[in-house]
Amino acid sequence: MQGDTADRILESAHALLADRGYSAFSYADIAEMVKIRKPSIHHHFPTKEILVTAVLKQHRNKLVAALSDLTRRVDSPLKRLDAYVLHWEKCIRDKTEPICIAALLGAELPTLPEEVKLEVKRYFRELKVWIQQTMEEGRAKGIIQLEQSASTEAETFIALINGAMISARTYGTSKVYTSVMQGALRKLSAQL
Repeated sequence: MQGDTADRILESAHALLADRGYSAFSYADIAEMVKIRKPSIHHHFPTKEILVTAVLKQHRNKLVAALSDLTRRVDSPLKRLDAYVLHWEKCIRDKTEPICIAALLGAELPTLPEEVKLEVKRYFRELKVWIQQTMEEGRAKGIIQLEQSASTEAETFIALINGAMISARTYGTSKVYTSVMQGALRKLSAQL
């Protein structure tokens, strides 16, 4: 039962982070969502920094597993990038995860506790490595064209994804995300 409670706390904290960011939620909000008392939350996660770091680690671990699975299942590097983009499009459209919490917390980085900052940076590094390797593989196969180094193109792609998420949130529609990211994928395609 303790594992179940900790999982529900993590899930609630994740949802609150995506909805409000780091500073705008409290243990009282989680207690209300999970239907437990605040001391129970403190038992599992003594501080908000520990809780948010745990949420981010879980988010990063899911990313790494999903990207590994995608690489194994989808042979085409361009189709892999498209699948990643489509994942977020669906999350935004269905409001299951309206924004990547690492992207949202990246905007708050100067005000975050040190361990949370480090975990946000780890997430971005993992994502960049995968996108860069995927782009390099696509270039080698003649499927992807790059105007700059794969490292710079990967950073640009990440910036576009995160910016498109923020725009979708601002306008209240996934259409802006879809439009921006379809354009980015078309630009990468060497088969135009």
